[in-house]
Amino acid sequence: MADYKNPEDTLILETSKGNIAIEMRADVAPLHVAQIKRLVKEGFYDGIIFHRVIDGFMAQTGCPEGTGTGGADKNIKAEFSKEAHVRGACSMARSQMPDSASSQFFICLDDAGFLDGQYTYWGKVIDGMDNVDALAKGEPPRNPDLINKAYMASDI
Repeated sequence: MADYKNPEDTLILETSKGNIAIEMRADVAPLHVAQIKRLVKEGFYDGIIFHRVIDGFMAQTGCPEGTGTGGADKNIKAEFSKEAHVRGACSMARSQMPDSASSQFFICLDDAGFLDGQYTYWGKVIDGMDNVDALAKGEPPRNPDLINKAYMASDI
């Protein structure tokens, strides 16, 4: 594992394709970063699949049901910003209701500017984007990849 600038704000996802490191942006989305950190500490993401991976668009995870219909115990008020949904951007998934984000998030596989200002951006991949690219595609994938373990780099 690399030395990270802010290990307490660096989320590590150990996936079936390899590690993905995400620099979390509490300065942009403090409520969402706090929610994800709490869920990581509780082991919520351990064993959860990437249930929706669309080539050239994004890879989505964080549903305990593995279907895209489940979430954690509470929703978070939207924290929309001017941050761009470019390749590697991490943002919260939600229903049509802006304040419905809970635990599901996605990683942009390519630029998706049409999402800017409509979804809560909370970080970006800083290492392991090749592992994101390698995730099995599909909605859901036939043999979905999963997060074996999620933790903060400061907990190594």
